[in-house]
Amino acid sequence: MRKRPGLAGLQAAAANRDQFRSLGEDVAKARTDLMKEQLSVFRTQLEEFARKHKNDIRKNPAFRAQFHAMCQKIGVDPLASNKGFWAELLGIGDFYYELGVQIVDVCLATRPHNGGLMDLEELRGHLMKRRRVSREAITEDDCIRAISKLKALGSGFEIFTVGNRRLVRSVPTELNKDHNQIIEAAQSEGYVTAEDIVNRFSWRRGRVVDALETLMKDGLVMVDDGHPDGKRRYWFPCVNTMDVDPDESAGTAT
Repeated sequence: MRKRPGLAGLQAAAANRDQFRSLGEDVAKARTDLMKEQLSVFRTQLEEFARKHKNDIRKNPAFRAQFHAMCQKIGVDPLASNKGFWAELLGIGDFYYELGVQIVDVCLATRPHNGGLMDLEELRGHLMKRRRVSREAITEDDCIRAISKLKALGSGFEIFTVGNRRLVRSVPTELNKDHNQIIEAAQSEGYVTAEDIVNRFSWRRGRVVDALETLMKDGLVMVDDGHPDGKRRYWFPCVNTMDVDPDESAGTAT
């Protein structure tokens, strides 16, 4: 018959467990301290890099995107505040603050035309025209970063993808799956008809009409009843890009 361990054996086993636990905690702490030390070194190197390439970061969009990628890897957000080290060193907070203000201005000026829904590349084109004097090129990535800060303010700005396009929404309109599918369907011609949507998605006509009327009520589509075939066409300015000058539209913005 196997003997059961005595009190001394149990105490020894407990002591061994405590030893292993303590050793594990020491190893984990050593690893954490090493990671903190490495992170501190990386941040110092990043600061030195930023000082050395300040002008490139401001002027070169590709270089700026790479800089942001490096920051993200070590948990640094140069846009977290308009004040502090990064703002003083690079002025990068001011760069995105100014860009955000211009994005709001363009979206408000073009809202009577597009209902508050604009293709991201079209938005960038308007911004590039406005920034010719400063000669600071911007990319879609810059626009996305600036809009992410606007979104944090609860301003209704958001970027979402429909089909092969990224759209900027500047009004607090909630678009459901039906709306997104209709917008995607409009990308080929710039418009849809109710019949097109019924045939394409096998939806009941009532479902199609309800979705289109919601989009029309929100100002996201323009209606054309003058076609010879008698079918109403719903045009989407956000995918049917027209040359609309925001500065000329500003007088009619509400």
